[in-house]
Amino acid sequence: MLAKRIIPCLDVMNGRVVKGVNFVDLVDAGDPVAQAQVYDREGADELVFLDITATHEDRDIVTGMVRQVADTVFIPFTVGGGIRSVDDMRGILMAGADKVSINSAAVHNPGLITDAARRFGSQCIVVAIDAKRRKEGDAGTAHGADDGWEVYVSGGRVNMNIDAVEWAKEVEARGAGEILLTSMDGDGTQVGYDIELTRSISDAVSIPVIASGGAGKPEHFAEALTDGGAAAALAASLFHFQQLSIMQVKEYLLARGVPIRIPPGDIL
Repeated sequence: MLAKRIIPCLDVMNGRVVKGVNFVDLVDAGDPVAQAQVYDREGADELVFLDITATHEDRDIVTGMVRQVADTVFIPFTVGGGIRSVDDMRGILMAGADKVSINSAAVHNPGLITDAARRFGSQCIVVAIDAKRRKEGDAGTAHGADDGWEVYVSGGRVNMNIDAVEWAKEVEARGAGEILLTSMDGDGTQVGYDIELTRSISDAVSIPVIASGGAGKPEHFAEALTDGGAAAALAASLFHFQQLSIMQVKEYLLARGVPIRIPPGDIL
């Protein structure tokens, strides 16, 4: 069985790491390059950097930061935010990123996924899906009340009235190599991943799914990686503010038989 991955996520705005709850009420959480170095040393399997306002502000991602990170860490890292074209992806990959993550651009132009996979290979292409559960009384939704989840873009600002499970299937069919799935309802709450959402997407596709949104204690990681069927679990707040360390999570998972990678020299 492939080892499960633990991935810190750094949401970047104005050159700083930020974190909020349900995509709002953002607070400063440090310097992105310094944070990346810490997570590399602590045994993270990968990193994800998301420039969370690049799309909304209609600007390009900061490639200088990408180069700095590439020069200082030795684990794979994914970069997303404000990526609109194959040329944008090429620039990010040339700056040193291992993968690119696209969200809004993919929803608005699904052919971009296909073009990118053909150009760079599926292993480089991560499609991020920000999903929010439908609630009774919601207007303009694609399905009935309490019927699944819908896809949002522009940093969670715009409901596209697209079913998240159906979109995940299309994403895979178009050549994406991985899905970064964020529960908007769980984001920053630390009450646990949306296991129903994660399992629904994991069952619908054969590519790896990264669970995101809601991690607050080690048990939540185990649930996402077992009951949720995720290949990886991503978290931000509890790592940024040192509520838990990467190795504390890995120690918990190892004790429960979840296959994980332990860096050479680390003894649990």
